[in-house]
Amino acid sequence: MDSSQLDYYRQVIETVLSEYAAIPYSYAPIEAELVFDRTRDRYLWMDVGWNGDRRVHGCLVHIDLIDGKIWIQRDGTEEGIAADLERAGIPKAHIVLGFRPPELRQYTGYAVA
Repeated sequence: MDSSQLDYYRQVIETVLSEYAAIPYSYAPIEAELVFDRTRDRYLWMDVGWNGDRRVHGCLVHIDLIDGKIWIQRDGTEEGIAADLERAGIPKAHIVLGFRPPELRQYTGYAVA
């Protein structure tokens, strides 16, 4: 993969996650925190805060760039972050649903690895 395509993938991932994180929670003081590590190509959307007396701290989306493909390791969105990446022009053959078991990935319509 050439560096311009890699930079494009990084930019798309960051834009999509930033759009999600900009939507405020209406029911509790929970903050969306984004972690963009371009050195290791890891991208996280974390939720941090309180819902009443319950602590909220968790990863909603975890994406890695591995060998020129976008690996979705965790996807807590309603529709699926892969659909947003597709709408941004990233081909299904470059998206791996890493949260799916390896033996089932062939049936997802996305890359297997």
